[in-house]
Amino acid sequence: MMTGLSIITDNLDYLLWGRMATGEPGGVLLTLLMALGAAAIALPGGIGLASLAWRFPGIVRKALFAWAELIRGIPLIFVIFWMWYLLPLITGGDLPGALTVTMALAWFTAATVMHSVLAGLSALPTGQYEAALTQGFSTQQTLWRILLPQVLRNISPSLVGIFISLLKDTSLAFIVNVPELTTVAGQVNNRVQIYPAAIFIFTGVVYYLLCCSLEQFAKRWRLNRPAL
Repeated sequence: MMTGLSIITDNLDYLLWGRMATGEPGGVLLTLLMALGAAAIALPGGIGLASLAWRFPGIVRKALFAWAELIRGIPLIFVIFWMWYLLPLITGGDLPGALTVTMALAWFTAATVMHSVLAGLSALPTGQYEAALTQGFSTQQTLWRILLPQVLRNISPSLVGIFISLLKDTSLAFIVNVPELTTVAGQVNNRVQIYPAAIFIFTGVVYYLLCCSLEQFAKRWRLNRPAL
């Protein structure tokens, strides 16, 4: 047991930071960077798409729903493969693997955020929108100043669930050899070739702690926000 723990302590820096000393972040650090980057793109992207679907309920909403259903109906691993092979063709050059996976995660997650935000908008009483218009607010002002603040607070538990899934989904980056936590744990296991249980239990515990920390942060944020 103690030898198994020594495998973790001997490789702790690599599991946490990867080759950060040479300018190549990895491990837990790269996992967090990819998750934060994808969330930073997916959240405003999903809100913007939901706003478009809410504002234009005709062909625009149908087109966005068709896009979202296509993305949600395909396993994320295939979206990563698509991005991995398509982005170099579109950009004409090789992109860092971590950036490619981050874009795939953001694209996939934005579709889920769009559905969640649109559901929140649809759940609000229509009287709020009509009352705002009679007070002189434009449609855009009503959406951004009155409706969306309520929606984002109401659906915050759903958004937390979405971003916890996003954090765990970064582990799929191992399929294209991006050195995030799961990949470097596999590399350590392949190098030492003993005590795989210790290495992967440690990896699972780290994911659990990251997800719990995100959930606790969201709870504190929600408690500190005044009710609307």
